[in-house]
Amino acid sequence: MEATRERLAGTIDQLVYRTSPKTIARREITSIKGYFVDLRTGQPRTNNILKVVGGVVGVAVLFAAIRKVAGD
Repeated sequence: MEATRERLAGTIDQLVYRTSPKTIARREITSIKGYFVDLRTGQPRTNNILKVVGGVVGVAVLFAAIRKVAGD
């Protein structure tokens, strides 16, 4: 009975840690950093950076074109 209680307490502690807002935020930040930087070497992943920059520029150009057409 005591061993079961200890395992349950450990499981509850793990769940509390995993669902902590700080832990969730840290995990998400690490995930995002991992997309842009190789976490093993520290080198930037230029292909992913260029994809995101290209997407942002594309959306900005699209909005500018829509605004110009709507303004005419």
